[in-house]
Amino acid sequence: MLIDGTRAQMTDEIRLAFAHPSERAEASSQTPCDRISLRDYVVQVEIGAFQQERGHLQRVRFNVVVEVSPLGVIDDDVDRILSYDKVTEAIGIELEAERINLLETLAARVAERILLEPQAERVFVRIEKLDRGPFSLGVEIMRAREGVARAGQTHVETPHPRVVYLSNDTMQSPHFSAWIDQLVDRAAPLIICVGPADVPAPQSQNALAQRRIDLLAIEQNAWALASRDSRCMVVGTRTELDWAMKNGQICIWAPSKIVLDAVESPSVSPRDAARLAAWFAQEITAKELLVIGAPAPDSDLPTRMSDGQSKVLL
Repeated sequence: MLIDGTRAQMTDEIRLAFAHPSERAEASSQTPCDRISLRDYVVQVEIGAFQQERGHLQRVRFNVVVEVSPLGVIDDDVDRILSYDKVTEAIGIELEAERINLLETLAARVAERILLEPQAERVFVRIEKLDRGPFSLGVEIMRAREGVARAGQTHVETPHPRVVYLSNDTMQSPHFSAWIDQLVDRAAPLIICVGPADVPAPQSQNALAQRRIDLLAIEQNAWALASRDSRCMVVGTRTELDWAMKNGQICIWAPSKIVLDAVESPSVSPRDAARLAAWFAQEITAKELLVIGAPAPDSDLPTRMSDGQSKVLL
């Protein structure tokens, strides 16, 4: 009898493992609660860590269940409930923020955003890729309000940096350290952008391969510049940039990840490095773009220029 009971328990656990998140939520709940659910919400998005997934849209299906705190009498007032729109908005915001490689990352971000809503207590998120074969591939997570919502409420707003583009001649200038001294003293984080070095890069007939080659050429030059001043750190992800700006670290932008993972990848070629820097400055909502030693590119941001000869910046 014990064996039969154990087998029944295992069967039930397997069934729940593949059941809809609403059943999993009910089975794991310690106290009665209200729930709202979003079922079989399908969007097309570029996502995935594999090279063959880049440049192609694929269908992704979301199933989300949110456990909410009871409100008592709601008087049929939509403003007193956690709206389904908040769930679909959370998905849309995270999909539009940047290109994501992992479903695990997307699920965690969607869950954390939903848990910022005052009524949300626990959230179950299941995400599945539908076009990777004759099957669905997916992940499912559960997150609770404790810790997540508190972290969101104490979030420190990301500062608006000053982006500085340096030409190659400027990088070799004897005034380089003096410029850094001046820029650090100003009341905004500093991010430096450069172009490729003045040496021929390998050439490819494949456009995507050439784009990667040109981006890597910029990153090689960024590392060369960082070696000239110990205050500078080469940074390539939004998470690293966010931390660096909040902690007073001078950054030199390594563009590959942010450019390739952008929801709307910039049309500008990496060879046009000043224009790429202008695109980046707009992406991170910089307060200003300063161009030293090169013509100023078109930009909606306040843009200043220096000829790269004077020790004193404009």
